[in-house]
Amino acid sequence: MSLNYLIREPKNTTSKTPLLILLHGYGSNAEDLFSFASELPEDLLIISAQAPHNMGFNQYAWYAIHFDANDGKFSDIPEAIAARDLIATFIDELKEKQEFDHDNITLLGFSQGAILSYSIAFNYPEKIKQVIALSGYLNPEINNTDIDLVKAKNIPFYISHGTEDQVLPVALARETVAFLEEENFDVSYHEYAMGHGVSPQNFVDFKKWLIARI
Repeated sequence: MSLNYLIREPKNTTSKTPLLILLHGYGSNAEDLFSFASELPEDLLIISAQAPHNMGFNQYAWYAIHFDANDGKFSDIPEAIAARDLIATFIDELKEKQEFDHDNITLLGFSQGAILSYSIAFNYPEKIKQVIALSGYLNPEINNTDIDLVKAKNIPFYISHGTEDQVLPVALARETVAFLEEENFDVSYHEYAMGHGVSPQNFVDFKKWLIARI
């Protein structure tokens, strides 16, 4: 497999089992979002993927974030594109390895994982059904120039962000939502009075959204 991962098997596996793929944030690991698994529906197959770049101390990144005195903080775009394509390959590998409904795949990403979830939706819309994007934003630099917006519009988005986020300002999420709504995407957007994280109410809200759509 292209990526290491944790797995929670569903109570009963069938060809109609929905798949939820969890993509953690920068400097975290597969165990982080996997803590959600015990609170999510038993009929879900849950895969928590671990990013490929080892930062040491059980910390991993999907792509590097550079800090420069002149340019400030910026993402390694070639690495981000490579990560996007790696996740797409990983989805195909899971189809060969696990039994589940190939037309019912949800991506749930936090921060860097959310940014990549957006990119998968726009560049590989045929691979997934829907996206839960927590504390992230749509980065157009990670998109191919020939994206098919018509296909991508079939994908609904649950988007949430903390109003006090010091890592990725809430303005980035608001800009993303404004673009998606202008293009007539199906968007459910929620803000929470918190920083860069997932509040208990946020979990309750996206869980309700997910259950209604799987």
